[in-house]
Amino acid sequence: MTSSIKWVVLALLIFDGLLTVALEVLFLPTYIGSWPFPLSAVVAALVNVLLVVGARTVTDRTGEASLPLVAWGLGFMVALFGGPGGDVMLLASWPTILLLVLGVAPAGWVLFTGALNRIGAA
Repeated sequence: MTSSIKWVVLALLIFDGLLTVALEVLFLPTYIGSWPFPLSAVVAALVNVLLVVGARTVTDRTGEASLPLVAWGLGFMVALFGGPGGDVMLLASWPTILLLVLGVAPAGWVLFTGALNRIGAA
């Protein structure tokens, strides 16, 4: 795969990371009846793993493969801050922590095990 195609695919995966964090934050406060049901946290776990695996198919470098997850994390941090009108997208509550943990931990584990396998093969 040529270098320019690799970077185009990585740029699309980075954009997907930003897009998915926006959607996951918007759908985080869902309820079933009166019970909070943060299904988007589970979706974050699955989508971020798929983004990292997709990046690993384009590059063998762990730093480049982590770029979609880094973009997701930056989008998450932006959503933590209030907007110009004082509105806040993410509240200090357990669904927000669940979104952060499930969004980062599984994809981070995929990156970590991939890096260990690469070190072990060398």
